[in-house]
Amino acid sequence: MKFFIDFASSSLNKYGEELCGDKVEFYHDEKKFIAVLSDGLGSGVKANILATLTAKIALTMLKEGLSIEEVVDTVIHTLPVCSQRNLAYSTFTIIKVASDGMAYVAEFDNPSIFFLSDREIKKIEWCTTEINGRKIKESRFKLKEKDILVFVSDGVVHAGVGKVLNLGWQWEDIEKYLKENTNKNMSAKTVTNLLLGACDQLYMQQPGDDTTVATIKAVMPKKAILFSGPPIDPEMDPEIVKKIMSTYGRRIVCGGTAGNIVARELNEEVETSFKVIDKDIPPIGYINGIDLVTEGVLTIRKATEILEKVKIATDLKFLYEDDGASKLARMLYEDCTHIKFIIGRAINPAHQNPDFPNELSIKLYVLNELKNTLSGLGKIIEVEFY
Repeated sequence: MKFFIDFASSSLNKYGEELCGDKVEFYHDEKKFIAVLSDGLGSGVKANILATLTAKIALTMLKEGLSIEEVVDTVIHTLPVCSQRNLAYSTFTIIKVASDGMAYVAEFDNPSIFFLSDREIKKIEWCTTEINGRKIKESRFKLKEKDILVFVSDGVVHAGVGKVLNLGWQWEDIEKYLKENTNKNMSAKTVTNLLLGACDQLYMQQPGDDTTVATIKAVMPKKAILFSGPPIDPEMDPEIVKKIMSTYGRRIVCGGTAGNIVARELNEEVETSFKVIDKDIPPIGYINGIDLVTEGVLTIRKATEILEKVKIATDLKFLYEDDGASKLARMLYEDCTHIKFIIGRAINPAHQNPDFPNELSIKLYVLNELKNTLSGLGKIIEVEFY
């Protein structure tokens, strides 16, 4: 992709509800990015189910290349209409971004998106299409680097109604807030947390409606390579290290044996740092030419836990600790968009129950968990085994 799409979303449940009546689903590969935000009518379990159905149906069909007409027709015939209010049980916003940065937006009864470019809110030209009696707003426009799209559920524009504000937070108020409080260097997660935090304050920590913010930012791809575990065939060591050093981007090595392999092939020494002493996380190391050297299984497992917290956190201060796991999580989250895992299949006896087959290696398990977590954060992951 010319641009990588940095994406983040977060929600506030309506006060007293365990489930959110909004749902966000997204998908991306090297050719396209798709995000769907759906808002189920009402709140609680029913709204959650209906919003989830809408988002998943729309995303699945769009991934397969079906048209917006087919998506809307399927959603309309799948979900019922409220007999009392004659309203659709679920609204939605759909955003697709192609590899050349061309964006397509479709909205049905959701608040209009906010298009931030160079700290200005750009006006979006809309056309209206009627599909099975439903009016769908559509727009197409080109994104450039660091452009940001923010799309929200109606809980955002209702923030503060009856409490801090008489009529809630109007679209124009949100527009002004984003213009004054965001900048092009903020990540999608930071913009999302900022706006959602403002909504939470307006609701006085008791949201009167399900409230969701999702943010898309066009950024240049940032690559990384992560090497962990020795290969089954030691003859592959030079090839692996050559591949690591030819990578333009972050170079990460996890595991003592992997670190020794890299140091040996580079004619360097592994220097261990004892600046940070943590009883749960082993110290990091240094190898000239490598951005980060950590211990293996324990550090990877802890880094995965930290990255899982990122998905739901409204404050990312915990990412900035100095231990090896935090450094690993921070580098993978903030400095990388495309990550290649190079995983050696040789088994470390210290990590393995001799009664288990090699496929159930603890090392492979924790690396797979890390891969899945990073994919859930929107990273593009590639894996090579040796």
